[in-house]
Amino acid sequence: MTPALDAGGVETLTLDMAAATAGAGARSLVASRGGRLEGALAQAGGELIRLPVHSRNPLTLAANAHRLETVIRRENVSLVHVRSRAPAFSALAAARRAGVPLVATYHGIYSAASPIKRWYNAVMTRGDAVIANSAFTQAHIAAEHGLPPESITVIPEGVDAEAFNPAAVSSARIGALRARWDIGPDERRRIILLPARLTGWKGHRIFIEALARSPARGQVLAVLAGSGEATALAGEIRAAIGSANLEESVRMVGPCADMPAAYTLADLVVAPSTLPESFGRSVVEAAAMATPVIASRLGAHAETVVDGLTGWLVAPGDAGALAEAIDAALAADPAALAAMGAAARERARRLYSLPAMCEATFDLYRRVLESRR
Repeated sequence: MTPALDAGGVETLTLDMAAATAGAGARSLVASRGGRLEGALAQAGGELIRLPVHSRNPLTLAANAHRLETVIRRENVSLVHVRSRAPAFSALAAARRAGVPLVATYHGIYSAASPIKRWYNAVMTRGDAVIANSAFTQAHIAAEHGLPPESITVIPEGVDAEAFNPAAVSSARIGALRARWDIGPDERRRIILLPARLTGWKGHRIFIEALARSPARGQVLAVLAGSGEATALAGEIRAAIGSANLEESVRMVGPCADMPAAYTLADLVVAPSTLPESFGRSVVEAAAMATPVIASRLGAHAETVVDGLTGWLVAPGDAGALAEAIDAALAADPAALAAMGAAARERARRLYSLPAMCEATFDLYRRVLESRR
């Protein structure tokens, strides 16, 4: 169960697990309101069960629980895996009524400013098993909800090493992306990519401020790739770009369907999050593509980036520190940057492989089902 099938790490993992489930000879039913990735889900072998599971309306949650129980019984579902809090309430009720186990993946570092919000977040811990996508998330769940750390299974998100492979990205794909982003063949500026939806804590404004401070600003073309270009925040970011006189140096290109090509086109990737990332998928994807990364020293980035070896870690929310790191990266010897990219790719393949993630998830499924028997 996942709220929508539009874009993001949760949706990517949903498709990956649907493909792995189909490859293992089982059925994967995905309860979701749907979205632009519905075709990709079908290609992966998953089957969409269209339900308004994104809704937080109590009446809708109750209705969803009834609908899900019907689906579980009718389709002989063995196990329910939920990836978001609002759907988890319906999923938990339906799974209990139908007598099947429920697994929940804790994807985010959810804030809890009140006991009610903490109770709401804790729905992700009330099933038969809880998955954390990093050691940082595991520690957060244990501290926030009082669970023994050993009861939380850490399964890092996996990246498809075949899709995210520099050797697999053709010049035609690079050319198509250049055309889409209006980057001419004579462009000599270094390309810095910030791949993230337009959300306040992803650090877009810090990045703009860092570019404004950087002596190398005239040598850089910054690309902001991610959904949300029609939001109020997008307007604020455009205003910040204008105030810094960076209109010729920054492009907001919206969502990108070919991220391997985007990482290949980029000379540098930045992930200047101002709040802790539970995993930070873009950092690992860039590493798999051997593209150096500058990330905030915050949350799981401290696990996925080895400072000075596979990328750089900087103080979160510090535009000056980010500007210094950008300048240092752009001034680095090309051979040293290539070695950093190679080290990042080797580490990503070793620690964050897609097959390892899928097999670890299946192993947890088996243990939960056996425990129920």
